[in-house]
Amino acid sequence: MSQVSLTIDGRTVEVPEGSTILDAAVKLAIPIPSLCFMPRTPLQPLNNPGACRICVVEVEGRRNLAPSCSTLAAEGMVVHTNTLRVFGARKTVLDLLISNHPKECLMCAKSGECRLQAMADRFAIRRAPYDEGRKSSFPHDSSHSIVRDMNKCIRCRRCVTVCNEGQTCGVLSPVNRGFDAVMSPAFDMNLLDTVCTNCGQCVMVCPVGALVENDHSWKVLELLNNPGDRVVVVQTAPSVRAALGESLGYPAGTSVTGKMAAALRRLGFKYVFDTDFAADLTIMEEAHEIVDRLTRHLAGDASVKLPVLTSCCPGWVKFFEHHFSDLLDVPSTAKSPQQMFGAVAKSYFAERLGIPREKLVVVSVMPCLAKKYEAARPEFAVDGNPDVDIVISTRELARMIRLMNINFQALEDEEFDAPLGESTGAGVIFGATGGVLEAALRTAVEAITGHELDKIDFEAVRGLEGVRQAELAVGDLTLKVGIAYSLGNARKLLNRVRAGEPFHVIEVMACPGGCVGGGGQPYYQGNIKTIEKRAAALYEEDRNKPRRKSHENPYIKELYERYLGHPLSEKAHELLHTHYFARPPA
Repeated sequence: MSQVSLTIDGRTVEVPEGSTILDAAVKLAIPIPSLCFMPRTPLQPLNNPGACRICVVEVEGRRNLAPSCSTLAAEGMVVHTNTLRVFGARKTVLDLLISNHPKECLMCAKSGECRLQAMADRFAIRRAPYDEGRKSSFPHDSSHSIVRDMNKCIRCRRCVTVCNEGQTCGVLSPVNRGFDAVMSPAFDMNLLDTVCTNCGQCVMVCPVGALVENDHSWKVLELLNNPGDRVVVVQTAPSVRAALGESLGYPAGTSVTGKMAAALRRLGFKYVFDTDFAADLTIMEEAHEIVDRLTRHLAGDASVKLPVLTSCCPGWVKFFEHHFSDLLDVPSTAKSPQQMFGAVAKSYFAERLGIPREKLVVVSVMPCLAKKYEAARPEFAVDGNPDVDIVISTRELARMIRLMNINFQALEDEEFDAPLGESTGAGVIFGATGGVLEAALRTAVEAITGHELDKIDFEAVRGLEGVRQAELAVGDLTLKVGIAYSLGNARKLLNRVRAGEPFHVIEVMACPGGCVGGGGQPYYQGNIKTIEKRAAALYEEDRNKPRRKSHENPYIKELYERYLGHPLSEKAHELLHTHYFARPPA
């Protein structure tokens, strides 16, 4: 590829043809501020609409200032990023943005994480000179998972790019002009009435507080302080332990499992359990479902549909209900680990405690905002009592720990409670893309072959390519598997299935890198290194587990012996399996 040479602030740099001025500045480590720009990474699409104009620079020979994120570098170009004219233009743009922005920083969920707030501080803006004019006014909108306050929107289009190009959901788009301009569903529909999957990736990339999670942390605190005659238990998802520390003073990729369990006890939960236990349970059902369907398919049963699609991700489930309703008989019927845990806790565990299910309150700590929506689905309730009562995100838990003055780093590591806290390495890796499939293979392959695995790590299904596939030798069978993360990649893979390409098993996760990149995790600004480190922490914990296959979990064995009978039993289907619905397409 040919190169172009240009000068920025007196320094010469060469960049590939087609690069922008901002690309060249990044190569020189010259910081150009921006709000709307979002670099293309393996985890997110490029967003460079030149909308905010914060990144403008002065180009010699050009009359107008140029947005560096969308202006191509040219041979011999001379650029200035630090002239008084540039600073004046950037400050004026910021003054105008702030004039139309609510002054609610003390109460905003993004306070401390807000890029507009940080930019105002960077430019030492201490007053709003244009604050007397007209302001935008939009009604609030919320779903089970997401709150939209478009009065805070700065029209950067990051959410639109992620929703349309990354997730291919097409929920959000820019509508209207001037003060009425907004990023909105068509016809100003509420999120609840759209094909929104509640994945929360729009929340992850929003630079301000226009899109945030529907925060339930105060509900939990009130419940813990006034439980009455209720027993309040908590479950924590696999990937939370690999990301929570980032909000509490640890570097990315630090596993804080033991301190997290200790902190949850300090918050007041009666029992602290691990969703990894339910992940092992999910594998027992899902892996045996895979074996059953494969066996019948290979025996010539034409009624059996392949591939088996994993069904642990609620964002993905809602996506295929909307967009692939012709394939509703293909996904595994196994519930997600969150919902399996709730169903078992409110039946098996409640019976062990000798209390009715409505006296047991299940709180989930999840990396995923779609889990809030999932817990509210009516099929996951008995006589109106939900299997999971409240879901909070990793970010919400971090805020609760800080609020309650818990010195997280000083805590001694503690274990989860039995019996729903014991897990294997297979349950831990659920949080990384490919992890559900690998966990299922560890159990399914031994069930198919009747032999113990010589090598337990299925490295062929690991990695951060958005769509990947592998062929695995399982006895006499060559098992063809597929893996995808992000819903745009899932669409590509499922379209190949629709076209007749043969797969036996496919795993899909809605978020970048799997649950480690979930919409409820600490903000990571699309940094692939952060996602890699979080995933590495899960695989490290897997390697250090004494048991690494779900069917070896002694408490899972006990659950089947005392309560469920065997995988895919009638009792197991009643508690641990679900069905899907055809929903209107976009």
